[in-house]
Amino acid sequence: MTTIVNILIIVLISTGVLFSAVTALGLVRLPDVYTRTHAASKSSTLGVLAILFGTFLHFWLVEGIFNTQMVIAIVFLFITAPVGGHLIGRAAYISGIKVADETVRDDLGPAVKKKKKRFASKKPADE
Repeated sequence: MTTIVNILIIVLISTGVLFSAVTALGLVRLPDVYTRTHAASKSSTLGVLAILFGTFLHFWLVEGIFNTQMVIAIVFLFITAPVGGHLIGRAAYISGIKVADETVRDDLGPAVKKKKKRFASKKPADE
């Protein structure tokens, strides 16, 4: 039982380290803010979650300590990190930061133009 748990913990933490290394490589190699945000939010979230879960299992199954703070950290990170990455990407797009030349399709462009046109056509209320 202990050997299986230790192997599971090692696999989880090693997977987390691998995904964190992929995140670092993506932040250096990817061409624009949108792809970098994707790398930073998706793979780093998975990497940190794997490391936290491996650490949680170690303390729970090997040391006999159930750490509720780590469970809360896992849930909080799982919810907030992808949302933060999405909001950073949307803010960058709306502020006018250009996409990379390699970008094939822009799905957000027509929606933003439509929204800007709708707000521009509304007249301000009489004062």
